[in-house]
Amino acid sequence: MKWVFKEIGYQARYALPLWLVQLLTNWLPENRITIRIRGALAAPFIGKYGKNFTLSKGVYLESVHNIQIGNDVYIAPYAWINGLGGVLIEDEVKISPYVVIDTCIHNFKDNSVKKGGSLVAPIKIGRGSWIASHAVIKAGVTIGSGVIIAGNAAVVKDVPDNVMVGGVPAKIIGPRKNKDESKVVYGRFLHNKPSSKATSHKYDCNE
Repeated sequence: MKWVFKEIGYQARYALPLWLVQLLTNWLPENRITIRIRGALAAPFIGKYGKNFTLSKGVYLESVHNIQIGNDVYIAPYAWINGLGGVLIEDEVKISPYVVIDTCIHNFKDNSVKKGGSLVAPIKIGRGSWIASHAVIKAGVTIGSGVIIAGNAAVVKDVPDNVMVGGVPAKIIGPRKNKDESKVVYGRFLHNKPSSKATSHKYDCNE
């Protein structure tokens, strides 16, 4: 019966308040103001959190008491994070739409996934990394700092600092390179007509 009381305690302390925050804010339009409001309201119901947490609508967080989030972290719409095995997201990480971060692995027994139960292992995402849309991070993986995980990548092993990885399974594509600073735009709002050339912006696209 102890597990019943533990589950009730978890639901009352974390899951239900977080669900209520999302219910009350998911109707709001997505912009830099509303994601800050949602992040500020949701943060107290996450295991550990830093400053300036920004959270989009439709994000699913499971076992949130085991999720640690650093400063200036952004999670985009419909990302799915399972914290059962422990998730550490360091400062200045960006998680794009439909990313899956899963600390559980299904196991097989007697040729059946139903009988095999699950294995759990922690996930760490290093400072300043960007996880692009639809990427999947497997249980037990550590991602270094300053990393780009390409869209649709399946990350099944550790990733060192300052590289770009992509593919299924993900492999190192090469070193992560900074954009040409001479092309960076420092204004917060852009009023110029769209250009055919790629342009970097010093302000954050999500904030």
